[in-house]
Amino acid sequence: MSAIVLVVGEGLLAEHVCIDLSAQYEIVRHTSLEEGVPEAADLVLMLHDAWNPAVYQKAEEVLRPIGIPWLRGFVSFGVGVVGPLVKPDASGCFQCADMRRLLAGNDRKEMVELQQQMAENGGISHDPWASRTGLLQIAHFISAEAKKVLQGSHPCLEERMFLINMKTLESSCHFVLPNSLCSVCSQLPADSSTAAQISLQPSPKMNTDSYRCRSMDDLKKVLHKDYLDFRTGLLNGKMYDLVPPFADVIVNLPLLAGDEATAGRTNSYAVSELTAILEALERSCGLAPRGKRTVVYDCYRNLKDQALDPFKVGVHAKEQYVKPHFPFKAFHPDRKMNWVWGYSLLQERPLLVPELLAYYSLGCSQGFVYETSNGCALGGSLEEAIFYAILEVVERDSFLMTWYAQLGLPRLDLHSVNDQELKLMVERVRTIAGYDLHLFNSTLEHGIPSIWALAKNRKEKGLNIICAAGAHLDPIRAAKSAIHELAGMMLTLDEKFEGNREKYVQMLHDSSFVRHMEDHGMLYGLPQAQERLQFLLDDNRPLRTFDEEFKWESTHTDLTDDLRDMLQMFNQINLDVIVVDQTTPEISRNGLYCVKVLIPGMLPMTFGHHLTRLTGLERVLRVPMELGYVKQPLTYDQLNPYPHPFP
Repeated sequence: MSAIVLVVGEGLLAEHVCIDLSAQYEIVRHTSLEEGVPEAADLVLMLHDAWNPAVYQKAEEVLRPIGIPWLRGFVSFGVGVVGPLVKPDASGCFQCADMRRLLAGNDRKEMVELQQQMAENGGISHDPWASRTGLLQIAHFISAEAKKVLQGSHPCLEERMFLINMKTLESSCHFVLPNSLCSVCSQLPADSSTAAQISLQPSPKMNTDSYRCRSMDDLKKVLHKDYLDFRTGLLNGKMYDLVPPFADVIVNLPLLAGDEATAGRTNSYAVSELTAILEALERSCGLAPRGKRTVVYDCYRNLKDQALDPFKVGVHAKEQYVKPHFPFKAFHPDRKMNWVWGYSLLQERPLLVPELLAYYSLGCSQGFVYETSNGCALGGSLEEAIFYAILEVVERDSFLMTWYAQLGLPRLDLHSVNDQELKLMVERVRTIAGYDLHLFNSTLEHGIPSIWALAKNRKEKGLNIICAAGAHLDPIRAAKSAIHELAGMMLTLDEKFEGNREKYVQMLHDSSFVRHMEDHGMLYGLPQAQERLQFLLDDNRPLRTFDEEFKWESTHTDLTDDLRDMLQMFNQINLDVIVVDQTTPEISRNGLYCVKVLIPGMLPMTFGHHLTRLTGLERVLRVPMELGYVKQPLTYDQLNPYPHPFP
């Protein structure tokens, strides 16, 4: 018995396909789905000479419940679009495809608005670029795909679509990553305390010299294929920056509000590109809940027995909240807000966390603090993600503790390092970029090796001082990470710095003008600002070797054992580690995990001097004395009043 194909639509495209398929299959022709769907239909083709989003929404409403697959074809602004093949029991629908295609475009905001207007008011009947030749080409793709579906062979357009240039007839096939927030095909589970529970599992290292459980060679098989595509990708562009002294690659994460660039910096452009993609995936996971639906909306007073006390992670000072136009409102225990489930590794129980602390781009309207991506990390296992998220919290905390308490850190002797790669990196920075590197041991009471890195310019022009930080159980890795971060600002910003020097001088005299992330690093590019870093640059302190300064030993072959060692240390000093799983379907399809770690008491990184968060974090007053830097606890008035230099 011949298969039945329902063709819905008017125009030349529908006519061409009907003629092509009628020799093999029974064709039923309708102008709209309002005319009904034959019960025995095997496939529905939605074919139009122009783009009309409303008809595809109708197709989903009608065809998904009755279990019939469907395929669309149309022309939109000179581009022929075929696909994706929509199956009723699978994610990845027309709306996912349209969202990916529109977001990847340069005019995404206008196109999304146009899509909404067309969905409400109806589309046009014929695209001006829909020529007879072009429509024949589209018809060929549609007929070929329809035959594969009906004959039971593997279709080309599952999670994919063809794009055809109506002027040149050049065609290309593009992956459509299903959108976890799609209102049509996504069914996210409700957030729950049960799902938030964490039981650490083995995570074997790749080899004895690694702190990763998956190799870049393994990941590169999927990172480009599933995420980087300039027409439909979650990431829609990349750029090799040839100016810095190391391999610097930037990829673009397109958002409705604008582009978000993420960078990978290593000694290899190939590895840097993969690192940048992973960084962008981490960023996309942290923007908003995309792996589960937030269901808890209540006030802290009603939830306090099972919720994190927000004051323990630091809030802004009362004086900040009362300032005109301050973007946040002081926390109040009776104010309702969204909460998500995390897991306390110290208390070994699920814990509710304010959603705005677990995800960092939720806006300011209902927020009480400024939260960044601090403590977000992605890994090849849940344990690996937690491991690196903790290291990031430690890195930023050690940097800020050093700054606010003006700790005279031990100076590290780079000549004492028996690592050829690190030595070559130091020499390359000096020779290519013209900077001398100074490293300091910023390890705090937990003992996790932490490094403050400072680059001092040897040239007359450019940024005078650049600062960065690194933390890792292996101090050599911490040093390399910090140097790569430093290198990202070397040479690339010199022209901008010289052109805006007066603005940075203004920031030097009035810290309230330090409003954005870049301002912090640029301010300390001024030679006049160097005196604020003399507590580090004082060369009267003797140089110390890495072996003398760093005592942490790791001989484990499983990363989870290293993680347990860190957790045991935090337990001994009564610092909790709270994990919020940010993993989304977009990354879990490839065995990746993303988490946000909060360690109450540690200093959160903020940008913009007016958004400093120190209230409630008395550890910054106590730890300098415990480590022997001062003889008695500090007071808040004694803390460094100037903007930090973290870039």
